[in-house]
Amino acid sequence: MTATEKMQIVDYNDRYHSAFRDLNAAWIAKYFEMEDSDYQLLDNPRQAIIERGGHILVALDNGKPVGVCALVKSDGDPYDFELAKLAVAPEAQGRHIGKHLIESAIAKAREQGAKKLYIESHTSLKPAIHLYQKAGFKEITDHPSAYNRVNIQMELTL
Repeated sequence: MTATEKMQIVDYNDRYHSAFRDLNAAWIAKYFEMEDSDYQLLDNPRQAIIERGGHILVALDNGKPVGVCALVKSDGDPYDFELAKLAVAPEAQGRHIGKHLIESAIAKAREQGAKKLYIESHTSLKPAIHLYQKAGFKEITDHPSAYNRVNIQMELTL
């Protein structure tokens, strides 16, 4: 980001629901297929994420949502949150928005007292995997997933 760009990351508000859903649905459709677990989170983010103790962050460019990321509250040990539903609009890619969203999500998790974060992805998404590794996530194995497309899982100890 340059100093002249008006990019900011804000907490979710219901007015960002369509951006959260549409950015993620477009990204998933580009590489994979939507699954039941996607619909559960994207159709009802307030009930499925926020009201269960999670958070959604929205990257705004001059007030327009161009990126989103969720922290989904985990049900128990060893993870406090899953970093999920990270998507950046195609026209905004290459401007480090994903990096800023990940950093903001990690900071939000720390504010909430989290000790460990979890993320799922696919190894074909090399730029995303690189971002997660740069943020400190390390590959793990043998954690169950709700998604058929997942072939890599990572964790970050805070």
